[in-house]
Amino acid sequence: MSPPLILINLKSYAEGYGYQARKIAESAQKVARESGVVIGIAPNFMDLHPISFHYSVRVYAQHVDGIGPGAHTGHVLAAAVREAGAHGTLINHSERRLTLAGVEASVEAARAAKLETVVCTNNVATSAAAASFAPDYIAIEPPELIGSGVSVSKADPEIIRRSVEAVQRIDDGVKVLTGAGIQSGECVKIAVDLGTSGVLLASSVVKAEDPLAVLRDLVSLL
Repeated sequence: MSPPLILINLKSYAEGYGYQARKIAESAQKVARESGVVIGIAPNFMDLHPISFHYSVRVYAQHVDGIGPGAHTGHVLAAAVREAGAHGTLINHSERRLTLAGVEASVEAARAAKLETVVCTNNVATSAAAASFAPDYIAIEPPELIGSGVSVSKADPEIIRRSVEAVQRIDDGVKVLTGAGIQSGECVKIAVDLGTSGVLLASSVVKAEDPLAVLRDLVSLL
């Protein structure tokens, strides 16, 4: 089995760009080397290239559009994200929601650019629908728990079990991540024990006074 993925979304937090983003990347690199767990970060677009260049962590864009090269002012081109050094991308995060057709287009654009795809979903039905596009990961995140400090792996473990089952019925090659409210090693262990391949989280690392300590705790029970 491949090691679990801990994916940290830096969003647009004041603590998540520039110097602070580099501190988080350095901590992620250190904990990944110590633990053997795969740790990725999804920084602000302006930080994609410097973090990809200076740190040996997986770097993900926070979004790509379902477009190819052309007259698309203000859009995010998957090929340009790949050129900047990104390993993958989030798609359809609750704060950047797309239609199902938009999700499919973004997955196809990312795949053409050889980017790993992490499609965010909010319920079992959407998870099953997204699985039909064959992304690399689906991250299940009930929106009411995002940023709440209440982990979905504790508050609603059944949605994780049912999402894993629904995704595997469609495509057993698609892996599932648990998102929303992940904040401790216990949350991560519960998520993995429920059949997922890791977690997607944000504020518990990005807003922490000591991101290194939080990251060490997150991998401590794996």
